[in-house]
Amino acid sequence: MDSDPSSIPAAHAGSPDETAALYDQFVGRNYASPALTLTHGEGSYVWDSQKRRYLDFSTGIAVNALGHAHPHWVRRVSEQAAKLTHVSNLYRNEPQGRLAAALAGHAGPGRVIFCNSGAEANESLLKLARLHGLRKSGTEGACIGVVVAEKAFHGRTFGGMSATPQEKIQKGFRPLLSGFTAAPLNDLAAWDRAMDAKTTAAVLVETIQGEGGVNPATPEFLIGLEKLCRERNILFMIDEIQCGIGRTGKFYAFEYAGVHPDAIAMAKGLGGGFPMGAIWMSAPHAELFQAGSHGTTFGGGALAATAALAVLEVIEQEKLLARVTAQTPAWHQALRQLVTLRPDLVQEIRGMGYMTGVILKVDSVPVVAALREAGLLAVPAGGIAVRLLPPLTASVKELDESVAILRQVLAGWKVA
Repeated sequence: MDSDPSSIPAAHAGSPDETAALYDQFVGRNYASPALTLTHGEGSYVWDSQKRRYLDFSTGIAVNALGHAHPHWVRRVSEQAAKLTHVSNLYRNEPQGRLAAALAGHAGPGRVIFCNSGAEANESLLKLARLHGLRKSGTEGACIGVVVAEKAFHGRTFGGMSATPQEKIQKGFRPLLSGFTAAPLNDLAAWDRAMDAKTTAAVLVETIQGEGGVNPATPEFLIGLEKLCRERNILFMIDEIQCGIGRTGKFYAFEYAGVHPDAIAMAKGLGGGFPMGAIWMSAPHAELFQAGSHGTTFGGGALAATAALAVLEVIEQEKLLARVTAQTPAWHQALRQLVTLRPDLVQEIRGMGYMTGVILKVDSVPVVAALREAGLLAVPAGGIAVRLLPPLTASVKELDESVAILRQVLAGWKVA
């Protein structure tokens, strides 16, 4: 039916109460009712509809790599939007070609396929694993096994859920895809037993588990896992969706281990706030995808690719990898003092660079809520972690502010 445009309020005209009412009536309930209506941001800060300011160390769950409204990102995206937004992948667009070359420059010789999200990136990796298994065995369906880590999170599509051995993710959606085996992270002997040379096509591992509780894979484990993959002709696939694009002080977090994956999934920070995902495939495996074997309407569009290029440009121009590396030690040292402050409440500090978890001995959800009320946005993870994901542009002063708010909240926390 036709609508009267004059009856539709402008997006900025609604009061906070009206926005909450619209959510209550029309927005799906797959998330808990949001506690805030956020209206705008600048740098490391964001404001709500009550004009309260928050230090945003949630960054859209590791998405806003440059913080909010970075001038270079805004200018590049605005200019591209005025020129060319979308033409589909039936045609070339210049930003996509440049972005593919830039990402390959960070990873090595190979090819890049673009998509719109981390879940789609992991779906692409799982399809790559199936194609490799077919090439390896010569029989479709004979080699489809994928070994994943316990507590992993690889998305909420059917492939992503199947690769995520968590009951809260899989419940209600079975039967899922077959062929997945879970082994404990950093237990190389368990992965050795799970990886069958004939039936396992790939392994898929996060360099740092995010949703699972900020659990880093050790360099020794990654090195050993790569060796096992090479010996058995198994694809070594790494999920860098949350920990990649500079978050740890390296462009990819696995660089600290010195390993060379066959394929990488990336998203989140890649677009700097614009939906963008991608996979990189090394040269020996990049030709497995041929015309018709995979596709996407929006992936790698001119606007999305420009947004990602702007992120990479700022990372280079402002030397953000070096900044994260230089500023992390003092910040982590200050966070570790929280263990001394409240040993009954805080277990340890885990993570790398700007992907850090304050690991608690209690449920992290109410603590994250209390931090929000005190002016710090963080993200719960794994039931016990307060996940801190600063923008790569965060200053020393802002890192110190995050510690001060944590100290204030944790100092007065009453353990039941």
